[in-house]
Amino acid sequence: MAFWNKEIETMPRAELEKLQLGLLKKQVRTMYDSSKLIHDRMKEAGLSPADVTDLKSFHKLPFMKKTDFRDNYPDKLFLKPYEELVRVHVSSGTTGNPTIVGYTQKDMDDWAESLARGMVSFGMSNKDLIQNSHGYGLFTGGLGVHYAAERIGATVLPTSTGGTEKQIRLMRDLPVTAFAGTPSYLFHIADVCESMGVDIRRDTKLRLAIAGGEPWSESMRVKIQNKTGIRVHNCYGASEFYGPSFLECEKQAGAHVWADICYMEVLDENGDQCAEGERGELVVTMLQKETFPLIRYRIGDISAIEWEKCECGRTHPRLMRLSGRTDDMLVVRGINVFPSQIESVIGEIPYLSTFYHITLENQNYMDAMVIEVELNESSLSDDMVELAKMTRNVEERLKSVLSISSKVRLVLPGSLKRFEGKSQHVTDNRRYDW
Repeated sequence: MAFWNKEIETMPRAELEKLQLGLLKKQVRTMYDSSKLIHDRMKEAGLSPADVTDLKSFHKLPFMKKTDFRDNYPDKLFLKPYEELVRVHVSSGTTGNPTIVGYTQKDMDDWAESLARGMVSFGMSNKDLIQNSHGYGLFTGGLGVHYAAERIGATVLPTSTGGTEKQIRLMRDLPVTAFAGTPSYLFHIADVCESMGVDIRRDTKLRLAIAGGEPWSESMRVKIQNKTGIRVHNCYGASEFYGPSFLECEKQAGAHVWADICYMEVLDENGDQCAEGERGELVVTMLQKETFPLIRYRIGDISAIEWEKCECGRTHPRLMRLSGRTDDMLVVRGINVFPSQIESVIGEIPYLSTFYHITLENQNYMDAMVIEVELNESSLSDDMVELAKMTRNVEERLKSVLSISSKVRLVLPGSLKRFEGKSQHVTDNRRYDW
């Protein structure tokens, strides 16, 4: 079993929690002294750094929210001057201004360290050539993976996004063993390989992949792995952290969240701490970030944390696969619907591809949800009775999970739009101005 930093990665839980508390106290003091936002909120709550003596008292601190980044645009939350920074990244905000994140050299080193541990945990080493199909530039994915791979001595092929046929040619012509990109783009590459007569198992040396940048389900992982023969590992992160930050190990049983780098809480709908293993909203505190620290940041992702020692030997908490977001939840006729629920159902049905699109409309003053899903090549049929039967089956399966009916349209392979970066699965055409 390979480790990048075995002493830290296998540290007993009690020692990790002691280390976390010390780092939390230090970070709270730094932000209280240097961040007007945090200082004012703590004063308003009647709290000072001296009041943080354990995790229970830390949980009394006020939250940071995504609106804080917009309200303090572009760089009012930076705690370091530009002369101490080595890089700035910009994420595309969902509304309003983008999020701008600065990095000192230590921030860059900690980011690379986090991903390096993860890469080694699922079997990457200096013998690998990784094809990095994440976008380079303002987006954090490409450069994050790039520097971490170089840190462990791997060779990087920086293909970035686009040019799918060229990407496939390079996979064939070079000894590429690992891939990094969005899961939907990896699946698209697999589809194009089939159309070109390329067998990934036979014609390439690919064996590992890192997939992230967009939500995806366990059933989608199974489909990709069965289709390609590549072992695909989930990645979790956000620009507000560093970028892509935490990876699954070879056991594929949750992403290892390094306890010396990040402290995660899980809250229920009332804002109380969830029990270990119970799902709720993630709250993130970065323990060593210098330029753009986060204290109790409500990121909006829904998941659970497991502290049980992983079979790989690592003792750090594991983040379970995301089951949705609090801010991409769709409300359809009063029912809460998450796209991840729909993707999960689609992934369990063998005659469907992983490509789908949700359209929301108003029909007769009521919400209507139309879900287009591509059929697999092997499931194409001219038998209208059989197609109607398959459609009803999908609609019934979705209704049993969502508790709401939807209209399903089975479409031809390749007919839905492909995305080289993050997929866009929802079009909301509803209007309420009648």
